[in-house]
Amino acid sequence: MTRVLPDSELEMFPALEWPVVAEHMSSESRNALDQVMASQDGSVLSREQCLLLANAEGDDLLGLLVAADMLRRDLVGNIVTYVVNRNINFTNVCFVGCKFCAFSRGPREEDSYFHSLETMAQKAIEARALGATEVCIQGGLPHGLPPFYYRDILRAIKAAVPNMHIHAFSPMEIVYGVELTGMPLPDYLKMLRDNGLDTLPGTAAEILDDDVRFVLSRNKLSTEQWKQVVRTAHQCGIRSTSTLMYGHVETPTHWVNQLELLRDIQQQTGGFTEFVPLGFVHQNTLLFHQGIARPGPTLAEHLKIHALARVMLAGAINNIQVSWVKLNRRLSQLCLHAGANDYGGTLMEENISREAGATAGQYTSGEEFQSLILEAGRIPAERNTVYTRISLKVPPDQVAIEEALEPEFA
Repeated sequence: MTRVLPDSELEMFPALEWPVVAEHMSSESRNALDQVMASQDGSVLSREQCLLLANAEGDDLLGLLVAADMLRRDLVGNIVTYVVNRNINFTNVCFVGCKFCAFSRGPREEDSYFHSLETMAQKAIEARALGATEVCIQGGLPHGLPPFYYRDILRAIKAAVPNMHIHAFSPMEIVYGVELTGMPLPDYLKMLRDNGLDTLPGTAAEILDDDVRFVLSRNKLSTEQWKQVVRTAHQCGIRSTSTLMYGHVETPTHWVNQLELLRDIQQQTGGFTEFVPLGFVHQNTLLFHQGIARPGPTLAEHLKIHALARVMLAGAINNIQVSWVKLNRRLSQLCLHAGANDYGGTLMEENISREAGATAGQYTSGEEFQSLILEAGRIPAERNTVYTRISLKVPPDQVAIEEALEPEFA
């Protein structure tokens, strides 16, 4: 019978070493992890092995967590990165009606809002003054949006801060923009690129399974549409993140399916910059209050999805991000020991998770990231959006720089 791990034991897993934990694992799980660690390539795993690891419990789960941390160290070193950015949610008015969202409002609700182009430009100027290199722009989908409004947002921000990186518009927003303009998808994406779109958030993915998507949001874009937008964006030279929302109605099989899909797209396009597991924040959502979803992820699920992603995506997507807005301080640090190597962005103005009930706050400063990372025994560094600029944030005499640098920056 599989041993059930109490949370107290799970929280102690960073002190474990592979030879010790491997002795207590099933031979099937140990062999699967040995294969990945030897090759540093998740593609060596069969689907059956992936499912085995996704359902790991007890000592097999501890082994997965320890192996993922070892693999992280081998692939990207001991640096944990973050980006100084600002979220700009330009409106909370939305007609889509996602059951997992507590952010959206109807146009006549008292607390609905719609930022002007001038306001968004000013927010970008303020962000730059605070050291931001990126603004992340997403919003609700209101009826009657001017057909070229997304283009106009890009123009307004680039006019105000020409060298600000714009990370904007989920695949759902891209599909809406195509509907509004009547343009073919490749032409629409190229137009946005030429007007200042630098990278695309790989959000609106949730679970890329249409049966699950129908439960979460029957009006959302389909799995095929999400894949088409992301692949086309990559082909147009617009890189993107990739995501998965866990802890609601999905199963570990859905995790495996999505990670396999993301790996396949990455092998075709090379366009993903990172993978971001997004824990479902349940408190203020219809999905939970209607009794459809479980009350968010367990500690084991939080740790397992980060570790599974590290193992399955090894050699394809090597940056695994912790979504700090959905986790508390201790849990975000534990995920750094379960395969993650990035803390995401400072955000400055996070609204979506906060509205759903998250309590991690709207902003984490660079100094706070540095403290969190150093407490976890790792080396903090600021990056840009596409991981091509690293600036260590500790004095050189405190670290062995040659040992700490990620392989691609050594």
